[in-house]
Amino acid sequence: MIPAAFEYHRPSEIGAALDLLQTHGDEARVLAGGHSLIPMMKLRMAAIEHLIDLRDIADLRGIHIDGTQIRLGAMVTQSELITHEELVSAAPILREAALQIADPQVRYMGTVGGNVANGDPGNDMPGLMQALGAEFDLAGPSGTRTVAARDFYEAAYMTAREDDEILTAIRFDATPGGYAYEKQKRKIGDYATAAAAVLITRAGDSVETASVAMTNLADTPIWSQAAADALVGTTCDARAIRAATDAALADIDPTEDNRGPVEFKRHVAGIIISRAIARAWSRA
Repeated sequence: MIPAAFEYHRPSEIGAALDLLQTHGDEARVLAGGHSLIPMMKLRMAAIEHLIDLRDIADLRGIHIDGTQIRLGAMVTQSELITHEELVSAAPILREAALQIADPQVRYMGTVGGNVANGDPGNDMPGLMQALGAEFDLAGPSGTRTVAARDFYEAAYMTAREDDEILTAIRFDATPGGYAYEKQKRKIGDYATAAAAVLITRAGDSVETASVAMTNLADTPIWSQAAADALVGTTCDARAIRAATDAALADIDPTEDNRGPVEFKRHVAGIIISRAIARAWSRA
């Protein structure tokens, strides 16, 4: 399919992009990697009259690590997450997750900002960012503001970002402990049937901190405080993993679709969550 006619804009500054959004209102959309928007336009399911390409805005690029603080520009690609050696050392779970997204061609174009900003419950990075306790920087006509990843997602494709705002960066702390991103999918490159991101630090033989988040098991990513609480203070034995998995399963709300019925998804989720916890603990 060929998209309907549209006017193409390629600003070089954030301010210019925001001006275009204000000028054209509901007729405009920003373009990052394009893997969600362009197919919708080709199928004529989205009629965009003004397309604002963010690719030339230098302020939206770059991976910056200052001690334990990490900042990803919104236009950083999945491929950059995989190949940036300092980032892989500071937050290896990003590489593990990015390698499970689609295929190399998609990863060379797909951006971390685009992956987290559009609110698709099947995207891998939103749940991961919740597990990391990340914060999203947003720029709009009234200035800049920051929203926690755990507060950002409201419903499928609905987020705390206003229509005239642009997500500019993602910030989080380095993760020195154990990590795992587990994903079950129908075929290579597909969205997850269920996925889980787990981070664990240990003190001696016990879990000191834990974070558990899940993908494509509700209409938003799910970060489970209850699952983390079930792990902290334990030796992460089979009983603790079962308790944490049960707590996480109580927080999800999957729906039937072409990836399977609800019962199947809950079964898969239990296996994926348990596996992610065990692997994160083995690396802690």
